[in-house]
Formats: sequence, C-alpha cells, structure tokens
Amino acid sequence: MTHALTETGPRGSRRAPSNRRAKPPRRRCRVWRWITLSLVVLVLAAGGTGYWLYSSLNGNIKGVDLDKAIGDDRPERLPTSGQNILVLGSDSRAGANASLNTGKVSGARSDTALVMHIPEGRTKAVAVSIPRDTLVTRPECAEPDGSTLPSAKRVMFNSVYSLAGPACVVKTVEQMSGVRMDHFMEIDFAGFKGLVDAIGGVTVTVDQDIHDTSSGLDLTAGTHKLDGTESLQFVRTRHGIGDGSDLGRIGLQQKFMIALLSEIKKQDLLGSPTKTYKIADNLTESLTTDSGLASLTKLADFGRSMNGVDPATMETIMLPVAYDKTDPNRVVAAQPQANQLWKALRSDETIPESAKKSPATGGTAS
Repeated sequence: MTHALTETGPRGSRRAPSNRRAKPPRRRCRVWRWITLSLVVLVLAAGGTGYWLYSSLNGNIKGVDLDKAIGDDRPERLPTSGQNILVLGSDSRAGANASLNTGKVSGARSDTALVMHIPEGRTKAVAVSIPRDTLVTRPECAEPDGSTLPSAKRVMFNSVYSLAGPACVVKTVEQMSGVRMDHFMEIDFAGFKGLVDAIGGVTVTVDQDIHDTSSGLDLTAGTHKLDGTESLQFVRTRHGIGDGSDLGRIGLQQKFMIALLSEIKKQDLLGSPTKTYKIADNLTESLTTDSGLASLTKLADFGRSMNGVDPATMETIMLPVAYDKTDPNRVVAAQPQANQLWKALRSDETIPESAKKSPATGGTAS
C-alpha cells in the first residue's frame, strides 16, 4: 500500500505537498552589475565586522551635486519610472592615468559618453553613444574654481569636460537632447584598466586586422583575450579601423561593453571574496557619480532597482550624425533622426528605426 508524501507543519501538523513549481533562478549579472555587484556583495559579506572595509571603499567614491552645479534650468523628469544615466569614460592625464596616455593632449576629456536609457519596467536598456567629435552648443557653466564659462557654439563635445568638468557635460547633453539625466557615472582609464585585470581579461572577436600605431593596438582578425592595457587600446582605437574617425571607435566600444558584461556574467564573483574586493577597490577609487549615487548603499539600492535588465537584451546605437559641411573632420547631429531619437527617450517610448540611421555611416536621411 502506498502513501502520499506529506510535509510536517507547525506543532507536528501535516499538510499536503505544494504543487507550486520553484521559481527559476534569476540571472545573476545584470547590466549595471559591472559597477554595483562587487560593491553590494562586499557590503553584505563584510557586515559589522568589516565596517572598516565599507568605510574605506565608501570614501573612495567622489560625488557631484548636479542640482547645485547645474541649477534649475533642467528638463523635466520622465513621466514614467524609466531612468536615464549618462556614463562617461574620462582620459585624465593626471595621477595613475599619466602612464596610460599615448597622445599629446594634456588635461582630461570625456573620451566615451553613453546615454543609458532604461524604460519603464526596467527589463531592458538602450545605450546611445555620442561621438566625441560632435559639434555642439555648450551652455553657460560654472567652472570648478567658481568662475563662469560662457556659452559657445560649434565646440567639440569632448572638450566640454576638460573646460568645466562632468556637471557641464551633463548640462550640455540635457540641453542638446531635452532629456533629463537622472544620474551620471564616470570612470577614468586607470580604473577601467584595473577592472579588466581584476576579472582576468575580456574576450573579443574582431572581423578584420587592426593595426593602430596611435593607440598601440595590434590585433589580427579573430578572437582575442585582452588584458587591461590592451582593452584600453581597444576602446581608444580609431585610426586602425573604418575611415579612421571616431565613428569606427564607437563600434569597438559598444562591442567591448557587451563582452565585458558577458565576462562578468560568467564569473562566480560571489564565490571569490578576494576578487570581489579587488574589483570594488579598483572601481571605487576611479568612480565619480552624482550625489544621488555617491555611496555604497545608494549604489546597491540603484543596482537592485535594475535587477530586471539583462545585458543580452541591451541595444547599442549611435547618435545619428552627418559630417559637418564646413569641417569634414567633425560631425553634427543629423536631422530629423536625432530629434526623433531624443523625443523617444523623453517620452519613454520605443525608438523608431528611422531614428537609428546615421548619414555619416551610410544611413540615409529621411
């Protein structure tokens, strides 16, 4: 005679087994985990006994009060729960970055700029790259020393950072797009190199040989595992691919970002406290954020709110641009495509295919 299995409840009572299926495990690495996973894990693992670790890493993060720096002249927030985050990669020539500088430019510039749009529901994301050679109108900004930098037309986008810092870059993006940036994150080259080395390298596949004497990158077509130095060369390469402009580099940067996220997803960071701490230390020393994210707990809360975003579904596009008629070495936002793109982000709507066509890369203008 057979008996159905039962479960023992409180006080020895017995109940029928549940027929509910266990929920499938969530994917452990999401789009922002490359910034937040290591920090969250460290805080949870350290607890009270590791407070000095928390305090040390928390003190590494530099914060900027955007509302104070920019003022009230900002676009309205999204009408939904979506988020817009400006991600900057800076090529400062100071401190630990000095040895990473292969060019002759002094100061610091925003070598990489991505507007990350996470629509309502936060289950997907799109990254919009802004070419560094784009000519823009720079708004009036407060400089770090307290003086005022006047507005100027037809300036290179990546020069804004060197003149007035990240808050002015945020203000410039907001005024050119009409899209409110809820947050911004900046990582400098030294931190980027340390992050890649800490995870043991990143694997990329290229379709053609790349030989760039300017960046130092020398790759044959095929698959390669890049260390931190090689990864920097990869994302900075422009002369060894395409027409030698910044537009070719954007494609490499987007390819690398997906490869980096995939590499972290494969690794068991939760099972390696030493590696986790090394990543967190490298990252926080080189991380600048808006004041709304400038602590481990704030980063952790933000990371948890993005749990539904999977890097496999992230779309990468470039701001539609056309070559400037006066200076063919520069580009300008292509219309009406650029306005269509920004309008979609402002209203948290799907980006139309027509807004993804860039005349400078072979797309046709509407």
